[in-house]
Amino acid sequence: MLRRGVVSLLRRARGGQQQQQGLSNGSVPLHPPQARELGFCGSPSSSSCSRRNITYMPRPGDGAPRAVTLIPGDGIGPLVTGAVVEVMKALHAPVYFEAYEVTGKMDKVPHELMDSIRKNKVCLKGGLATPVGGGVSSLNVQLRKELDLFASLVHCFNLPGLRTRHDNVNIVVIRENTEGEYAGLEHEVVPGVVESLKVITKFCSERIAKYAFEYAYLNNRKTVTAVHKANIMKLADGLFLESCREVAKKYPGIKYNEIIVDNCCMQLVSRPEQFDVMVTPNLYGNLVANTAAGIAGGTGVMPGGNVGAEHAIFEQGASAGNVGNEKLVQQKTANPTALLLSSAMMLRHLQFPSFADRLEQAVLGVVEDGKHRTKDLGGSSTTQQVVDAVIAKLADNE
Repeated sequence: MLRRGVVSLLRRARGGQQQQQGLSNGSVPLHPPQARELGFCGSPSSSSCSRRNITYMPRPGDGAPRAVTLIPGDGIGPLVTGAVVEVMKALHAPVYFEAYEVTGKMDKVPHELMDSIRKNKVCLKGGLATPVGGGVSSLNVQLRKELDLFASLVHCFNLPGLRTRHDNVNIVVIRENTEGEYAGLEHEVVPGVVESLKVITKFCSERIAKYAFEYAYLNNRKTVTAVHKANIMKLADGLFLESCREVAKKYPGIKYNEIIVDNCCMQLVSRPEQFDVMVTPNLYGNLVANTAAGIAGGTGVMPGGNVGAEHAIFEQGASAGNVGNEKLVQQKTANPTALLLSSAMMLRHLQFPSFADRLEQAVLGVVEDGKHRTKDLGGSSTTQQVVDAVIAKLADNE
């Protein structure tokens, strides 16, 4: 069983490589001035080329309204996704939603949901609770594997008017999303002894490194830092570092650093302003992104998403601790800021930049005003009061 799982993972990696090579023939040109923060970029062409190709998704076309698959999710998910739908209507954004009721307690992602995402190419998702222990696998991980959403991006930054312990925080954490400890290759050898495999491949490591460097190039970022534990896991993390080093040579204009994951965590909480773009294997990226989010303002304000060669799922960038918070659900005081900013990322991904700009400016304007903030940001507003303030700000900015 375990061997078959490893073989399946390696076959998927080879298949993804063939798919990416095929997509590059019909790729969409995007010049660096067009790139925007809170957006996604894909794999690079040679650094000597004047044009760079984005292969993760074809251009949507003529600006016609786009269908977006919506997963309200568990806990605060329906509350914050409902907030996004209401704001999108007020914005008159050219998108409409196909909603599917899914819960993290399900054994498997429903076929009709997968069909919808494959058809629409884009999904907006509330949090899905993952049971601790037991035999139920995470639906979040299932979605990433089924759609080959190889890159997770979380943007952790200081919001205007929101006081935090550290200033000048502007970190983008780019995490490999399909292998590592999250491969799910575990079994019980004998009663009381469990073996869990960490799988690292050169293809997936190079793919995420290319994504990180191309993102840095297109968004005028100066430094990419690879996070690792190669001093202990010399082969697995060593292969990840080797892949990052090879890709870094193609980007001489971007500084490349390496840092051991435990030192990285200490540096994040002491001097986070030193980091720019961070590229990580799967597990480390989850830890680093949530730490960076806590430093910059909390999970309620950090946007993020997961992208593959053909599909993208946008969601709250860091979700530790608040998805299943029943008190927030009962009092209807969940912070919708993170998912609203993730929706701005989604609009840019769909090539609707003017709508994305308006939404982002309205959300950040409400945070900066400080009159309508949820409890996690030091206020007492409900989710609906924040939504109403964002809609009012949209009207003022017209």
